[in-house]
Amino acid sequence: MLYHLFDQFGSGIPGAGLFGFISFRAALAVFVSLLISLWWGKGIINLLRRMQVGETVRDLGLEGQMKKQGTPTMGGLIILSATIIPTLLFARLDNIYILLLLVATVFLGAIGFVDDYIKVFKKDKSGLSGKFKIVGQVGVGIIIGATVYFHPEIRTRVEVPEVLASQLAESELHTVTEEDGTVHYMLNRKSPNTTIPFIKDNEFNYSSVLGLFGRNARQYTWLVYILVVIFIITAVSNGANITDGLDGLATGTSAIIVLALGVLAYVSGNVIFSEYLNIMYIPGSGELAVFIGALLGSCIGFLWYNAYPAQVFMGDTGSLALGGIIATIAILVRKELLIPVLCGVFLVENLSVMVQVSYFKYTRKRFGEGRRVLLMSPLHHHFQKLGIHESKIVSRFWIVGIILAVVSIVTLKLR
Repeated sequence: MLYHLFDQFGSGIPGAGLFGFISFRAALAVFVSLLISLWWGKGIINLLRRMQVGETVRDLGLEGQMKKQGTPTMGGLIILSATIIPTLLFARLDNIYILLLLVATVFLGAIGFVDDYIKVFKKDKSGLSGKFKIVGQVGVGIIIGATVYFHPEIRTRVEVPEVLASQLAESELHTVTEEDGTVHYMLNRKSPNTTIPFIKDNEFNYSSVLGLFGRNARQYTWLVYILVVIFIITAVSNGANITDGLDGLATGTSAIIVLALGVLAYVSGNVIFSEYLNIMYIPGSGELAVFIGALLGSCIGFLWYNAYPAQVFMGDTGSLALGGIIATIAILVRKELLIPVLCGVFLVENLSVMVQVSYFKYTRKRFGEGRRVLLMSPLHHHFQKLGIHESKIVSRFWIVGIILAVVSIVTLKLR
């Protein structure tokens, strides 16, 4: 909003030109989101406490678990508001990437809110039916996948030699001139490409998979791409939801992932950095840094209240939205194949539940009694059962998350 106001009416106003810089607006987004989450967050927590919107805890025999009974939940409202408001203030609202993230945030936040509302106010511990959650996540996946595939403004560009550029139509080219006068000729492409980590010349086209079934099969690439996007958004969203089981675990882990994605988004949207790193240049994606800055600030601000011992829980309102947003950002910057590394904590938490449930059902059918691989799933509860204190488990998961984030960023050059 402010970008457009200063762009139209800011001539002659000292400092108005700063709003043309993504880095400046991203820094403002971080600062304002921190203020909102810290200042407004306290008010929301008090409101939730007065409304008796408290967590209902089942006794699973975990140390300190029952002390969480009655702690205000639905704190994801703090994260969502502290993300959306700075984005509306500082981001370019005509940017398709920003619009997609706002849609994903509101949509997934609403699904989580309904789930929490049913649990808290309707006193139904099961919350929103799992099939309705999946339908909502699939709906977001269809919107994101179809838009990325078909929208004319979402393109990638590759640099071409000047000799080849002279043979191409002017509409196919985008010219970038550096400060020293160097001219870069960029070829506009509308293709379902992504990036394969750790591989040189690492672009992968989804249509190449269908090419194995004949040239005519390539016309269905859009369907394969949308199905992949649906799977990614659903998996990461549920992974964040499962990880949200200890004070500060999902919030801190998400903040680490978001910071890494901010680096990836910024360099992917900058023609100079993308050329130097020899990575895919995605015009307009640099604007994602503003949204990511707001999301990072909101996570850090929320962590102030969510760290052990938690004064508020994010609930599904926050966890479902956080996971879906992270997946959407990775898809938009064409780094979705990096998710198993970057979101490794979410992945392991997800797998721990799947392995535990599958093995229990298999052994019950095979031997007549269910057996377990872990003492309890998800994985963080297994460590609690081993007698490790909650805060130490969270700290160690954060350390693992930091290592994975560093590895993810290093993939920009390590191939």
